[in-house]
Amino acid sequence: MRVAFGVLGPTVAESDGRALALKGPRHRAVLARLVVARRRVVPVTHLVGDLWTDPPPGAVGAVQTFVAALRRVLEPDRPPRAPARLLVTDGPGYALRPEPDAVDAWCFETAVGAAARLPVTQALPRLEEALALWRGPAYAEFEEEDWARGERSRLAELRLQAVERRARTQLDLGLAAEAVPDLDVHLAAHPWREDAWRLLALALYRQDRQGDALGVLRRARAVLADQLGVDPGPRLRRLEADILAQDPGLDPPAGRSATAARLWTRTAAAYDRTVAAGARARLETTVSLIRNLAVTGGGGLAAARQHRMEAIAAAEEFGDPDLTARVIGAYDVPAIWTRSDDPELARRIVEAAERALAASPGDAHEAARCRLLATIALETRGSRAPRGPQAAREAVEIARRLDDPALLAFALNGAFMQSFTRAGLAPRRDEIGAELVELAARHDLVTYEVLGHLIRLQARGALADFAAADRHAAAVDRLAERHELPLASVFTQWYRALRLAASGQPAGAETAYRDAAARLDGAGMPGLERGLLPLALLSLRVEHRRRTWSDTGPGDTGPGGGGPGGSDPGPVEIDLGADWGPYRPWATPFALLASGRRAEARAALRALPEPPRDLMYEACCCLEAVVALEVGDRDVLERARTRLLPAAGELAGAGSGLIALGPVEDHLADITTALRAPTSPVPPR
Repeated sequence: MRVAFGVLGPTVAESDGRALALKGPRHRAVLARLVVARRRVVPVTHLVGDLWTDPPPGAVGAVQTFVAALRRVLEPDRPPRAPARLLVTDGPGYALRPEPDAVDAWCFETAVGAAARLPVTQALPRLEEALALWRGPAYAEFEEEDWARGERSRLAELRLQAVERRARTQLDLGLAAEAVPDLDVHLAAHPWREDAWRLLALALYRQDRQGDALGVLRRARAVLADQLGVDPGPRLRRLEADILAQDPGLDPPAGRSATAARLWTRTAAAYDRTVAAGARARLETTVSLIRNLAVTGGGGLAAARQHRMEAIAAAEEFGDPDLTARVIGAYDVPAIWTRSDDPELARRIVEAAERALAASPGDAHEAARCRLLATIALETRGSRAPRGPQAAREAVEIARRLDDPALLAFALNGAFMQSFTRAGLAPRRDEIGAELVELAARHDLVTYEVLGHLIRLQARGALADFAAADRHAAAVDRLAERHELPLASVFTQWYRALRLAASGQPAGAETAYRDAAARLDGAGMPGLERGLLPLALLSLRVEHRRRTWSDTGPGDTGPGGGGPGGSDPGPVEIDLGADWGPYRPWATPFALLASGRRAEARAALRALPEPPRDLMYEACCCLEAVVALEVGDRDVLERARTRLLPAAGELAGAGSGLIALGPVEDHLADITTALRAPTSPVPPR
């Protein structure tokens, strides 16, 4: 059950759109206080002081009762005595550890921050999305509480800035009329905001309402004098002078952004008037928009996923398999990450594609069939079923036969997604990336050119050819900047953190990883984001420990016995309270080892599933091997050796373009040494 929390208004919690019963006001106060702490621990003594001015006897017990009641509401399916994962006990107190996108205030901050980095055409919808999250004043029922006051003020100021930034963005886009109503409401509640007065006057002037604009400025002067006893600042005075002089610098921007906004508005209105509401052409046009939306950034990608299945369902209602095939196949958005952002959506898309294939006549258009097969190959990423590789091979064959560059690029993307049937396939993926780069550059398929460079970045990293990987990262950044593809730079930022990790700079790498993870907030890629930062930090610490041990020498006594100077680096410390996403099974044995529970660690190791067939396959295999070395599990070591042998020439994990765990051959050497000395496990090198 995924729980979301709302504090932009009264404090609420909900799951699947259903409000959860939080009982009394003190329960909500505990919850709100933990949200304010932003995943940090709040000692019980602080909670007592925050809840009561004069704490009664038994206040600590009352707090414990409130927490227990909240846990029953937030995690109703948690088995008795099982540790909580959301509202956790940690040291002297409690911490609430929701996912980064599960608290409306956090989502608001992320969206506002992302908008500041986006072009104006993309920033406006992001700001609208952020402001729509507000249901009332932040932490509305706790306005008198000291612990909430600072956070309430900070969020309120950020909201005021967002309203004004939205107005500026609207003006930059030539949408002055749209800015006026919101600014009027904004100023009625906050009349001391000089920049808002300036924006309102400018918006009116740009609608040829010079008299109204000057009236707003006179009103601003009166309000500031009456309420604050000050004169307008220099920017307001300058604007008044410029309006009186009808300065051409006040005219709407004549650049491409404003022109494009006006063109979009007129064209959309003409399309609405001309094309019948139920026409199939509308559906196909909508799918093209959804496709383009997916490459504009996080908000666009999330919205595209939401609307994609709706478009497929609408196409199926026509009962025309050709139309359905076109609608499904039109979404040829390049994909680099091998774990689905929405597995349930992927399953439904594959089922719809299979239905369209089955319903198509024998002489169906081969291009439509190729697109359906490529879609199946893409959406079954990470699966062990043979259907994905089969669909990928057939799609590539058809595309080559038709000699259609765009179709071949789409099919090669499917082939890339199905190139993880075993370890050690980086050279094959490098070939796919090279073909994509050449094909896309020759035929001006920009998004696929970016994809090809990203695939080669991953593959060359896996092969420890960082000079080549650096060149591909630079090419991605150039293309992304030139063609406004903001998501591409997320991957190059993570790659540069990997470079620091692989070059033995753990402190710099950790900072870089945390910065890169911040870019993922609101990027619309949960399949990539969930668990990635904890996994990256675990890999960084495991590899640093290996390097430390290798530098000093393991000696003859095994783990804990010390090499020269007694230099056992000790266990890898991790926080299981973090959001590990799909990687939790591989983190659990490390946590158990760190707490000295070796038997439980061995049991957790034995219970591990087979690693998914994706970009993290070799990394997961190596993490298993590291734990198996610690606990001396020969069976797991034999299994890890078999899985890793084909990748002996690669750098473990670096094929992801995100993390690194050292050369695979070093892991294999450690395994071989351990298997030759069955009476004593050896620590990692």
